[in-house]
Amino acid sequence: MIQKIVEKSLNDKELSEKEIKDLFKVPVFSKESSLLLWAARKKSAQVSNGVAEVHAQIGLNIAPCPQNCLFCSFAARNKVFTDSFELPIDDAVFQARQFETEKANAIYLMATANYPFEKFIETSKEIRRALKRDTVLVANIGDFTIAQAQELKHVGFSGIYHAVRLGENHDTCIPVEKRLETMRNAQEAGLLVGTCVEPVGIEHSMDELVEKTIITRDIKPVYSGAARRIPIPHTKLAQYGVVSEAKMALILAVVRLALDGDIRGNCTHEPNVLGAFAGANLLWAEVGSNPRDTIKDTEKKRGMSVKNCISILKEVEWNVLEGPSQFYRAYEAYKEIGP
Repeated sequence: MIQKIVEKSLNDKELSEKEIKDLFKVPVFSKESSLLLWAARKKSAQVSNGVAEVHAQIGLNIAPCPQNCLFCSFAARNKVFTDSFELPIDDAVFQARQFETEKANAIYLMATANYPFEKFIETSKEIRRALKRDTVLVANIGDFTIAQAQELKHVGFSGIYHAVRLGENHDTCIPVEKRLETMRNAQEAGLLVGTCVEPVGIEHSMDELVEKTIITRDIKPVYSGAARRIPIPHTKLAQYGVVSEAKMALILAVVRLALDGDIRGNCTHEPNVLGAFAGANLLWAEVGSNPRDTIKDTEKKRGMSVKNCISILKEVEWNVLEGPSQFYRAYEAYKEIGP
């Protein structure tokens, strides 16, 4: 049965909810799981022409966030960060240029959900001006309106990262529909959407994994994938521990096989060799703030460098793209910013 489902996926036929669930049921250490990892890598390589990408994210600020996502170190109720901090604009520009020099295929600007949108736009303009015309910019921010999506497009963003998280509206204060509306707003404005099945915890049911996998497929993103939750010490969700990289590799493989063939990217986070082996062709480097970290400069702790991400991909024999992201292909369309 598993063999037939795998063949169906590799022939680019859409899997049913039951078939996806059957794949998630496969034991981690089994002949079938080896088949899934092989097939996911094969499908990722087929749809991306064997090319992987490294994207890089700059965390612009830290603040106690009222959205109170239980898995996030910025959540006000988690009391990890009680004071606010903003990365100076000169430092943000320097980091963006550094990522460009290090040959990141796209640069993400991330801010907390309560970061003022207009301030984000002004900071983004400064960074956009400092970069090459074809350098891809991606926004990773809170929910926004169609008018705000159009502003992001005008400033020079090619797309966004956004997700309906596991436990949404239960472990967070955000309705699922609000997350979906933001993604629709982005697409209507001409922004491409990247997403992920995340943050996966040990306590999440198979039914929720299936549900979130189908949601990512249905929004027609440029990439999806799977990422595990990193426990924030002394918080409510820390009691559950962390999903093993072995289990996450299987989950990642199932998500890839459930995705349509025109979805070229398959991401995982944090970067790891087993995930790349199992079909992840997108990894992230990080500097500045990080919702999975407890210090303000994640590059000193959890954040990985572009160089290290490239090394991980090459360890499992991915060819790494040189030049602007091919997942976010709309970078040519951004409007020049005036003085």
